[in-house]
Amino acid sequence: MNAEDPGRIVLLTASHRVAPGLLSWPAWQALHAADRVLCAEQDNPQLPYLREAGVAVEPSAPTARELVDACAGGRSVVVLTGGEGDQPLTDGLARLAGSGRVRMPDLELLPGSYDLPGARLLDLVQVMDRIRIECPWTSQKTHEGLAKYAIEEAYELVEAIEDGDRDELREELGDVLLQVVFHARIAEEGRPEDGAEPFSVDDVAGTLVEKLIHRHPHVFGDETAETPEDVHAHWLRTKAVEKQRDSVTDGVPLGQPGLALAAKLAGRVRTAGLDVALPTGDGIGYELLGLAVRAEQDGIDPEAALRAAGRAYRDAIRAAEGNG
Repeated sequence: MNAEDPGRIVLLTASHRVAPGLLSWPAWQALHAADRVLCAEQDNPQLPYLREAGVAVEPSAPTARELVDACAGGRSVVVLTGGEGDQPLTDGLARLAGSGRVRMPDLELLPGSYDLPGARLLDLVQVMDRIRIECPWTSQKTHEGLAKYAIEEAYELVEAIEDGDRDELREELGDVLLQVVFHARIAEEGRPEDGAEPFSVDDVAGTLVEKLIHRHPHVFGDETAETPEDVHAHWLRTKAVEKQRDSVTDGVPLGQPGLALAAKLAGRVRTAGLDVALPTGDGIGYELLGLAVRAEQDGIDPEAALRAAGRAYRDAIRAAEGNG
């Protein structure tokens, strides 16, 4: 070793969302080549796998100065940190480097594993599990008790989309996702009052994956689709086979807002090529039905159109109040 060589520090991070032991090749190379490997966490999940691979790990939480001294003479020291790194240690190293009084070792931040897309969903499932167990309010909730929140959150998501607010959109998508994870966590308990076999969020995701693959044969199979209309036709055919419905109205939720219900029924009729006369009767309901059907035929969402008009009406009211 060269006594003048300040050595090398490797700060090795690993995502807790990736199975321990699944480290990158550069990480394993650095570990095997190091003169010392240090880790402050005695319960770090990587430790059993490092020992199995013949890497000796010292339980140590050095200060920045101690770490620099340990590298003197050209030594290489790897510090195994948590997934977020070791902020006090890196801050200390930065202060030493900035002082100009210390000859610093080469410093490398080496990610040993990376989060895959969707990895934070694992955190969400873990957090939901803990809240369900420990929170007095959350632990008592049922599917029925949560149903109204799913509707509210869906409307708030639509409002964020219509407002064009990206920050609000991100937050509202999270609130909708919470409803999915919450209901799945309740279903996992298999309570007698639910009257069915338990299932988990993995079962929910697995069912959705199977559905998406089955309904996109032009992506995952041998069929072709060159236009959105082709894709829509594929979707309708596969959905019809899956559902085996007796009527085009099957599966249309009658509890949805009236204009949306009318437009949905009109869309089913048009897609099926049926000739169904609109019912006639007295009252505004039949007039609204006719307007909704006409809007659907023209490619207009009557609910969205009425909300836009309602917003304009709200602005007019605020202007009349002097709040515009």
